[in-house]
Amino acid sequence: MPRPEVLERIKQAEQEADEIVEAAGQEADEILTDARERADEILAEAEAEADERADERLADARDEIEARREEILAEGEREREELTERAEDRTDETIAYVVERFEEAVHAQT
Repeated sequence: MPRPEVLERIKQAEQEADEIVEAAGQEADEILTDARERADEILAEAEAEADERADERLADARDEIEARREEILAEGEREREELTERAEDRTDETIAYVVERFEEAVHAQT
């Protein structure tokens, strides 16, 4: 093969090699871009899921707190009713005691 043809073929081969390298670089860039986008999507999904779980846990905690609050209020109401009942039961005793002391005080002065 004549020398000019060999040089021409070498130039063509180099040009094809450059085109292949450039195409591969572009493809690599596209793959990298796609991978980054997918990673961002996965991260966003994970964050959304984490937020959802946190919201669920918060709602559960609020429900537990509300249930405990209701228990405490009910217990307080029962205790109040018991104290009121005991106080009412002792009203007659207290009145009798006060009247007795009053009478003793009046008799002591006379």
